[in-house]
Amino acid sequence: MAKSRKNNKAVARNIAQERIEYLFDLAKSEFSENPEMSKRYVSLARKIGMRHRVSIPPELKRSFCKNCGSLLLTGSNSRVRLKDGTIIITCLDCGSIKRYPFDKEKKG
Repeated sequence: MAKSRKNNKAVARNIAQERIEYLFDLAKSEFSENPEMSKRYVSLARKIGMRHRVSIPPELKRSFCKNCGSLLLTGSNSRVRLKDGTIIITCLDCGSIKRYPFDKEKKG
């Protein structure tokens, strides 16, 4: 009985991961016409991730504002700056700031 429950959880997590990616794709396509619907898609994706304990991939995690929940698209509602080895992303809807380090030089 325990094995089947474990398999069911694994299947549910795989489905949840696919739905999260699909919802982010919908949010990106819907953003230009209806930003509020885009924000709703992002919140649904986050809820699915929390319910099934699935982490959102880092490239998707950087694409939404954790403060207001809106999808961040450079030039339309976010500003990106590079300063001293740090990427600074500012949400223009709520004003929150996210900072990510990066390597100035590629090795190799």
